[in-house]
Amino acid sequence: MKFIDEATIQVRAGDGGDGCVSFRREKFIPRGGPDGGDGGRGGSVYLEATEGLNTLADFRHTRRFVAAAGEAGKGRQMSGRGGADLMVRVPVGTLVTAEETGECLGDLIRAEQRLLVARGGRGGLGNCHFKRATNRAPRRATAGTPGEHLALRLELKVLADVGLLGMPNAGKSTLLRAISAARPRVADYPFTTLYPNLGVVRVEPTRSFVVADIPGLIRGAAQGAGLGTRFLKHLARTRLLLHVVDMARIRQDVDSAEDVRVLEQELDRFSGELARRERWLVLNKLDQIPAAEHQSLQQRMLQRLGWDRPVFGISAKTGEGCEFLCRRIMAFLQTRSADSAAEEVPR
Repeated sequence: MKFIDEATIQVRAGDGGDGCVSFRREKFIPRGGPDGGDGGRGGSVYLEATEGLNTLADFRHTRRFVAAAGEAGKGRQMSGRGGADLMVRVPVGTLVTAEETGECLGDLIRAEQRLLVARGGRGGLGNCHFKRATNRAPRRATAGTPGEHLALRLELKVLADVGLLGMPNAGKSTLLRAISAARPRVADYPFTTLYPNLGVVRVEPTRSFVVADIPGLIRGAAQGAGLGTRFLKHLARTRLLLHVVDMARIRQDVDSAEDVRVLEQELDRFSGELARRERWLVLNKLDQIPAAEHQSLQQRMLQRLGWDRPVFGISAKTGEGCEFLCRRIMAFLQTRSADSAAEEVPR
């Protein structure tokens, strides 16, 4: 299924039921008082984050969601039945924004998390509420209030611990296939990945992390060039970025250091916070280079960059270096989780 990461929908809560005007009429009770019941409340609309959904494609065809209205009140002080709430299922990681105002209404980042987006109308009051000493037969009841309605923009940002970024054909999809059970499309031409792919990397039976393969980026991505900002945003939730570089291009005298700098600039233009995220360099396609040249090419690359962060040499095709890389990632993520937990402990 094609990855759909944005959608606009209309939601409308149910109207409240009207109050009832009624009078008690029973044999041998000539002056029965008012007994009109209240109207039922209208149903509300909720969004619920659901595991197993990874796309907003369902909203391409169904864009309007309406909750049930409340029933009108009845005689004998019987209230009308309330309208059923409407639960709209969305993928985990969905950001909800009001289309008209741009206000962020919520971010659904946990399974079964619910967000009230449109509140149902209140039921009207029956005439039994308006009985007074000076008005013992009120013929007044109030109408139910309308339910809220608004347009919502849904935006899906994938939830992953690690994000793969790099120029087209750097080998990101091949790396994802090598370290997880995911099977993204792999081919020898640019932009074979047209939407994010997720894979779970299981280092040990009880230790794993999620990797997102982001479509290849090019110069001007932050302004929308290529696949642009549509997918840069999916890196926002990651804790670690792996910058995958094609080592074979270095051997062909292509300035891969410039490729790295270009993507650094695009990250900074898109989000300064994202540019400061922990980022490691992964030199891929070692299988295409004689072993004797590995060290010299790597040193040439790092000197041009002035790189002082972790560097890993791998071959995603043969699996060389992939296990070591995954274990280092797992150790990093566990350290970060422990640090975050320590920061949350009240002092």
